[in-house]
Amino acid sequence: MIFEKILDKTSSILKGHFLLTSGNHSEYYIEKIRLVKNPIYLNQIAKIISKSLKKRIKEFDTIVSPAYGAIALGFMVALYLKKDFVFAQRKDDIMTIRSGFGNLSGKKVYIIEDIITTGGSVKEVKDCVEKLGGTVVGIYCIVDRSDDVIIDNIRPEAIKKIKIEIYKPEDCPLCKKGIPLIKPGASDKKI
Repeated sequence: MIFEKILDKTSSILKGHFLLTSGNHSEYYIEKIRLVKNPIYLNQIAKIISKSLKKRIKEFDTIVSPAYGAIALGFMVALYLKKDFVFAQRKDDIMTIRSGFGNLSGKKVYIIEDIITTGGSVKEVKDCVEKLGGTVVGIYCIVDRSDDVIIDNIRPEAIKKIKIEIYKPEDCPLCKKGIPLIKPGASDKKI
């Protein structure tokens, strides 16, 4: 499959001891920036998602993506599907829709995300869309590494589902082995 080749070529799956945005720990980390920094690979990923969503094209009219990693992806998917695009970002640690995008009232929205681990950030985006009068009809991500998370009765779709163990800090076997903790990436979410 094309996506597995992209994962391999970009060396996007890292092994170590990682602090995730959720505050949990993991032995593996998917370095999403390696997936999106190359426009050729990002274009291939956007085409995969767009092709999957084409069969639902009449079910939604707007794509919303959280900042920062999913903005380019969501924009490209919106371009391919000829849909409106909006992005959400953190302001004072609260997910908000970027000013200037107008009203989401009555809009049917698909959330496009890069990686889902716990679903917390996507839930924040969904809540934000709903506060503005929009309805989230689906969620799609590049990689779902969750344990089959369901976000307010919506099961995210993904190009790839990868089961990666996640540990609470107090239960982390990597901490107990004294392996140094690395905090990769940045989501502007306070842990």
